[in-house]
Amino acid sequence: MARRGNQKNEKNGEDEALKNTNLIIRHETKKDINTITHVTVAAFMHLEISSQTEHYIVHALRRAGALSLSLVAEMDDQIVGHLAFSPVSIADGSTGWYGLGPISVLPGFQKQGVGTALIREGIGQLKQKGAQGCALVGDPEYYRRHGFKNNPGLVYEGIPPEFFMVLPLGNTLHRGRVTFHEGFQATR
Repeated sequence: MARRGNQKNEKNGEDEALKNTNLIIRHETKKDINTITHVTVAAFMHLEISSQTEHYIVHALRRAGALSLSLVAEMDDQIVGHLAFSPVSIADGSTGWYGLGPISVLPGFQKQGVGTALIREGIGQLKQKGAQGCALVGDPEYYRRHGFKNNPGLVYEGIPPEFFMVLPLGNTLHRGRVTFHEGFQATR
């Protein structure tokens, strides 16, 4: 379990002070599953780019045993955020790569550093496991703050390349098509 308080984004000096410094990042438990679903639905409900399937993706990854890491953010005994990591494959045969997402924060807690705390803790735990890298599809402006970059050597087909980003955690340069777990195709 990790406890987070006021944080400062070192990359760009942006102050991400939490209004409530009682933020706890911890692994999900079985009793959290319904709440995680609620948080995920609420987080994506009004996003035009969302197909409203993110909660189905989390369920599919969980059912398949593909949630390599599933973290919740809790404030004052309320789950306000969730982050999932699952294995990805790379055509060059690289191992130890993970997909970040979905990441969900309740609308009333967004832009307060909850997502940043989840990402930092998750990446830290992946590094401890010896992970080689992390890939995602998302907002380039947001994820660049966390060290993610576009890498023309790694390709995720069907997505504009500016929205597919990676964070290498090892020293090896990887190349090829990236495939996320089939749970990302879930629609129900």
